[in-house]
Amino acid sequence: MSEDQSAMSTQAFSKNAINAAIQIGLLFLLAAWCLTIIKPFVGLVAWATIIAVALYPVQQKLSGALGGKEKLSVAIIVIIFLSILIVPAWQLTSSSIESAQGLAQSLEEGTLQVPPPNEKVAEWPLVGERINKVWGEAASNLEATLQKHHDQVKAFSSWLLKKVAGTTMGLLGFIVSILISGALMLSANASYEATKRIGRRLGGDKGESFADLTVATIRSVAKGVLGVAFIQTALATIGLVVMDVPAAGIWAMIILFLCIAQLPPTLILIPIALWVFSVAEPLPATIFLVYSVVVGISDTFLKPLLLGRGVEVPMLVILLGAIGGMITSGIIGLFFGAVILALGYQLYIFWVTEGEGRVALEHSKETQEAS
Repeated sequence: MSEDQSAMSTQAFSKNAINAAIQIGLLFLLAAWCLTIIKPFVGLVAWATIIAVALYPVQQKLSGALGGKEKLSVAIIVIIFLSILIVPAWQLTSSSIESAQGLAQSLEEGTLQVPPPNEKVAEWPLVGERINKVWGEAASNLEATLQKHHDQVKAFSSWLLKKVAGTTMGLLGFIVSILISGALMLSANASYEATKRIGRRLGGDKGESFADLTVATIRSVAKGVLGVAFIQTALATIGLVVMDVPAAGIWAMIILFLCIAQLPPTLILIPIALWVFSVAEPLPATIFLVYSVVVGISDTFLKPLLLGRGVEVPMLVILLGAIGGMITSGIIGLFFGAVILALGYQLYIFWVTEGEGRVALEHSKETQEAS
């Protein structure tokens, strides 16, 4: 090759490299720009997708019962779930506002009184004496007690306001996600086909099975984690209502969050059961304590029944993914963590079995050549 041809080849290579770098840079810039624009909606769409995937089988059964009326079945499901979400939240909000207004009025008028603690409160294990002392001080002189614990009260008030604001925004986000999930269920078939095509582009023939695995994992977590959480909360609420525990609705909400976070509801139920011993007869209090323990451990036999069903992945992998995702990414991490760990597990199994198959094939060829 002459020097002129070599120089032209070098110039062509440099030109192509520069053009490729510019094109790739522009693509990355466009992708980053698109992500920045849709970032506020990622969480809403992610939750909407999870809700739609989890409820799609229910929607299909309802549609069949209604004679194939897809839009009507979706509308019914959306209305039901909005009612389940909005009605209790509205009642809780109204009750909280009324309680806060009554508390503020009593403080202004100086008529707020705290009843003295029961004698049995001091007998509570670990914290009984401390609670009995603070409670007694508040009963005798509430204003002095609040002044004494001013910093703790202020910190608790700030924390409570932040939690209320965050819960309100989260509630609005869930309402929007439920509405979006209705639209996704109406276009479920087209969305599923698009997901399979993306899977084939990324992973070939195996990629399509990964799309099915993602759907199955989301439904498994919805049943095995959220389903068990709602069952435990319902059982706990029945016990709280029967024992006439004050603010049973608020305690039920806290128990629901604990169950979703994979924490035992006994963290709330056992202290309440100890309180019941101070206000109720020994027999019903003992029954409630035993009932609380049973509710707390009910997930040990409910999860094996619901978690991992229909998924070719061990239940332990799904559970570890859900818990790890919850720790790193919040509630939505329950699903993302389980899906990602399940996909990783399937890729690992595919890699191992493919390697074993390749070794077996090579061994078979060597045997045939030797013979």
